[in-house]
Amino acid sequence: MTRDTRPLAVFDLDNTLAWTAHRQHFLEQRPRDWDGFFAAAPDDPPLAEGAALCRSAAEECQVVYLTGRPERCRRDTLDWLAAQGLPEGPVHMRRHRDFRPARVTKVEILRRLGADREVRMLVDDDTLVCDAAEAAGFPVVRADWASSSEALREAQEREGRT
Repeated sequence: MTRDTRPLAVFDLDNTLAWTAHRQHFLEQRPRDWDGFFAAAPDDPPLAEGAALCRSAAEECQVVYLTGRPERCRRDTLDWLAAQGLPEGPVHMRRHRDFRPARVTKVEILRRLGADREVRMLVDDDTLVCDAAEAAGFPVVRADWASSSEALREAQEREGRT
């Protein structure tokens, strides 16, 4: 088997490739309904801009998915990616009970990925993740084609849930 040496194009999922607006209401209640939020993910419509960029990047790069979704969502996530016709690639998910901010966990994974491969781009909607990745020297494409709720931003940063 030949090792893939192409550069990496790293894509976030929620509000980058998948539009989460229909399930953000689960995060606006107290306590937040995380089970409901993630259970509704298979019904996310794709975001055309993100999907097009992902397919285009796959022409020159190996696509890698980097999400704050918990590991328990792996099967639904893989099924969703396949149903959208998005390129196959490794999916890095949040480990069980890891509630560190996404800006920490994602940059940690980017550094691991970039240790022996060029990371051509990170595509993410989270401003704090983008800022941290740029500060660490990674090229970033800010996925600004979907609006996220304040509840989702708070979940990403303060609760380390997505």
